[in-house]
Amino acid sequence: MEKEVQNDYRKYLDPAVVSRLASLELKSKYIVEGFMLGLHRSPYHGFSIEFSQHRPYMQGDAPKDIDWKVYGKTDRYFVKQYEEETNLKVHILMDCSHSMSFAYNNRIPKFEYGAMLAAALAYLSIHQKDAAGITLYASEIIKSLLPRASGIYLNELLKAIANAKVEGKTNSGKCLSLIAEKINRRGLVIIISDFFDDPASTISALKHFRFTRDEVIVFQILDPIEMSFAFGGDATFVDMESGEEMHTRPYHLQKVYGDAMQEFTGKLKKECLAGGIEYNLINTEMPFDKALFSYLQKRSRLG
Repeated sequence: MEKEVQNDYRKYLDPAVVSRLASLELKSKYIVEGFMLGLHRSPYHGFSIEFSQHRPYMQGDAPKDIDWKVYGKTDRYFVKQYEEETNLKVHILMDCSHSMSFAYNNRIPKFEYGAMLAAALAYLSIHQKDAAGITLYASEIIKSLLPRASGIYLNELLKAIANAKVEGKTNSGKCLSLIAEKINRRGLVIIISDFFDDPASTISALKHFRFTRDEVIVFQILDPIEMSFAFGGDATFVDMESGEEMHTRPYHLQKVYGDAMQEFTGKLKKECLAGGIEYNLINTEMPFDKALFSYLQKRSRLG
């Protein structure tokens, strides 16, 4: 039975399956409900004001929390557990530069994967009574919707994500620094990007969020081929942001490229961890549960 549940919920988190659904709202709901099914809908205290469950009274518990009706029936002390309402603000930042449009061998483009992830995180946040907002950026900030905790507002966020298009070159350092300066209250910042940009300026901008004591989660989204460079025969490569072309035999460069990519992602991860930033490397074939669970873990520590 456990295996059947495992197999059932996984299809809800398969990017290829989710991408075929009609609307972003349906996609985000599909992902989140599948994820919660995979967790067997375990309660996460700290997300709302609804009653959760009873537990035995323990020394130090407030007498006002004792359920006297239960005591009258069982002659035992139990206290009520509630899921507490919070005012956490979740800022979801999404890279819309041209490099995010890359996809290989009919896989989902990084941009579409990132959009589905952003939508699911917004859906999950607002349904947990948190305030969620979205900022889209490339070389400039394209659109910014401040965090609000409203079910109606969720439609605005999903509409902004669904209408977003890849455009321009990346300037993560500049854009992320501008966003960090505008956040005047401590919250949770989630950044979705391939981070194909100047590493020094990007890392400096990421640490800017920590100066204001924001909690930060980084999701570096890559196509699997960008990590392996396993193209095979002769190929022509085109820079998706500059249009520059290069003709080469990929297998001659595979090891050098692999070493360079490992150094690139390794440095980003190292600098993030050193700065107290949670780093996640996600490829576009990976189910969404890793990203959502990272969010829930960070969220539970802030509740």
